[in-house]
Amino acid sequence: MPRGAPPVVRPAEAADVGEVADLFLASRRDALPYLPVIHTDDETRRWMAGVVFPAGGMWVAVLDRRIVGFAALNSGRDHLDHLYVRPGWYGRGIGSVLLERAKELSAGRLRLFTFQRNARARAFYEARGFAVVDLNDGSRNEEREPDVLYEWVRVPGAGL
Repeated sequence: MPRGAPPVVRPAEAADVGEVADLFLASRRDALPYLPVIHTDDETRRWMAGVVFPAGGMWVAVLDRRIVGFAALNSGRDHLDHLYVRPGWYGRGIGSVLLERAKELSAGRLRLFTFQRNARARAFYEARGFAVVDLNDGSRNEEREPDVLYEWVRVPGAGL
């Protein structure tokens, strides 16, 4: 991992919810400026605290006591619901470490959605073994932004 020590990756704790919500908001604004703003920041914080955190399956990457990224798996551990890195921390291996943890926790198959216009995310996932399963016109997400469904399947004997 470039630029120093790797992050500590640990399960998220209830005390992390505010910092994770702020990271989520900042990352989406930075990486996805074309998305419409559908929810206020306070609504997003309540959703994170009331829906995302209670669902479990969230891991955070911590450097110098600061959360620099997070990933959240669904309860079946076959869908990566979220993977976000703090703006200014891209390209340092944080997303890779979190994605590897998600792959380890999966049963050997992992799916995720990203937006078709999110070229950085698409290149990231494709470089890590994910393949396009489906393209959609945006009718299945609240932003109404065309998206893409990716899938990764562990190849026996090939590791992650």
